[in-house]
Amino acid sequence: MKTFRKELTFRTKTRRAYVNITSQVEASLAESGVREGLCLVNAMNITASVFINDNESGLHRDFERWLEKLAPEKPHSQYDHNGYEDNADAHLKRTVMGREVVVAITDGRLDFGTWEQIFYGEFDGMRDKRVLIKIIGE
Repeated sequence: MKTFRKELTFRTKTRRAYVNITSQVEASLAESGVREGLCLVNAMNITASVFINDNESGLHRDFERWLEKLAPEKPHSQYDHNGYEDNADAHLKRTVMGREVVVAITDGRLDFGTWEQIFYGEFDGMRDKRVLIKIIGE
């Protein structure tokens, strides 16, 4: 069995952003040489997310509005966590959107359903954050 590990680094220009990372994960899969197995992609920061969904800008705006209703950024004073940093909302948003995804690898390709793409979700951006890609298989 082969294993492959790669890290991606992101620094968004805004506090919140959604970045399609599918092509970067596909490039990592090609680099790995794995033809059959599993691909794990996970955010390595507690205020960021990795998730699978449709690459549609209206849906991304819907995520933003929905998450802001669930865990509004302001007022910062509404959260017990806030103190040193004012990012409690980002921790909550990450919990809702998830930490990682696992995608089957079949015949050297990510085995997606219709319209599925992999996204990095940033909820407390403008600083370096990492995403891990771990591929195992043959």
